Amino acid sequence: MSPAILQDDPSVESFFNVVETETLALFEHLSFEFLEGFDVFAPAETGRTRDLEPPEMMRGFLHCYYKDIYGIRPVARELNNTIVWLSCGFDRPPSRDAVDRFLTDLEHVVDEVFDWLVEQAARRGLLDLTYCIDSTDVRAMPADQDASKCYDPTDDEYYYGYGCTIASTGQKIPIAAEFTESKQAPEETAMRVTRDALAVAKPIWMVGDSAYDTLDWHDHLLAAGVVPVAPYNARNADDPKDIQYRVEGRIDEHSEDVQLKQSTLDETYNRRTGVERTNESVNDCGLGRTHARGRVHARAQVFLSLCLRLVVAITNYERGDNPGSTIITV
Repeated sequence: MSPAILQDDPSVESFFNVVETETLALFEHLSFEFLEGFDVFAPAETGRTRDLEPPEMMRGFLHCYYKDIYGIRPVARELNNTIVWLSCGFDRPPSRDAVDRFLTDLEHVVDEVFDWLVEQAARRGLLDLTYCIDSTDVRAMPADQDASKCYDPTDDEYYYGYGCTIASTGQKIPIAAEFTESKQAPEETAMRVTRDALAVAKPIWMVGDSAYDTLDWHDHLLAAGVVPVAPYNARNADDPKDIQYRVEGRIDEHSEDVQLKQSTLDETYNRRTGVERTNESVNDCGLGRTHARGRVHARAQVFLSLCLRLVVAITNYERGDNPGSTIITV
């Protein structure tokens, strides 16, 4: 095909229009080649090679989630768009079975993919010294037989689906998470997410609502050198203390030298709205309602949404210093 014909070809013009879109900006500063090192994506022992490479599939899913496209069939349909599969690096469009197989395989390593992206955010200085923890609901489709009827105490309503406990920091950066059966997660989930968050980097403060008014949570953080800030729930005590935050009582019991001003604790607790904004942003990335059937695909979709939020944050950071660059707004 001659250059003159290329210039008049509408598909070429469409391709270069896509190259300038925000979606491709997601792939400028992060390489997903590390996915090829996971055993779950290795070629079959029979010698059969992979139908499609994991990095391309990851970029394809990120593109679809950014465009609010979820579910195996809709994703496969979008990735069969010539402009899209070319821009994501595919040699050919993936089949529906390939899309389904990748999501199933990804569930086995999606925690590690998420951790890798958290590490990339940390290296760029996107974490600050205040961590927040909270749980959010994950609404499921009626056809998902693995989901269940759950109670949301915040809105005092029941919903059908799952839950997710998220620790976040900085500009809506999720740093640790756990997929749960419902929004009301057990204390062991809070402890696990807290430990995972501290493993990334140690903050000064860890903020949670009254659901985190437990002795184990507070004592674990204090032992790690982190100040926990959660409202004191007098209903949890037979002999209620005259305090507003549980940490005040723990300091009175175990230290004579340490003092915390009420105003400092109030100011720190007000930062809890950060995790709510994080939840909203991750919901915009696909966490709010799963479009997959079964717990395996639902969990993979939840963590893919968390991964997309991290990719967006990293992309915004990398492009923020470039005059004229488009900042992604999720």
